Amino acid sequence: MPTPKSVTVKATLVDQFKMESQVREHAMIVDQPEGGGGSNAGPNPLEYYFLALAGCIGTVARIIAKQRRFELRGVDVELTGEADLDRLMGKDTEQRAGFKSINAVVSIDVDMTDDEKKAFLKEIDARCPISDNIINATPVHFELKA
Repeated sequence: MPTPKSVTVKATLVDQFKMESQVREHAMIVDQPEGGGGSNAGPNPLEYYFLALAGCIGTVARIIAKQRRFELRGVDVELTGEADLDRLMGKDTEQRAGFKSINAVVSIDVDMTDDEKKAFLKEIDARCPISDNIINATPVHFELKA
């Protein structure tokens, strides 16, 4: 039987685009750069999205290494992608608002051949919940609180 994990994030818009967020005992700020009307107090939502994916790649790599008992010296992840800002800003467009694609360049510091590293990266991707939510449509249900 699967082991469920419940995740809760609470966030409040406090000024312009600045949101104060609470994740477990961690206070986090979401904001826009000054050029976008924010105060640049923290990463914007698109940047947090990439941060979540990069963090998941590193976390899953470490889990696998611990399970298989091999030394993983490090993982570096660089993510790039382009989103349609016209859609975001409410302009009439046929494009979706999300990223058209996401490119992940991953460097893995471990004693493996290149083929073994490729297989390792493929397993990381297959086991990463963030990657899974990106690849597979996950329903989002909006409910207005009275």
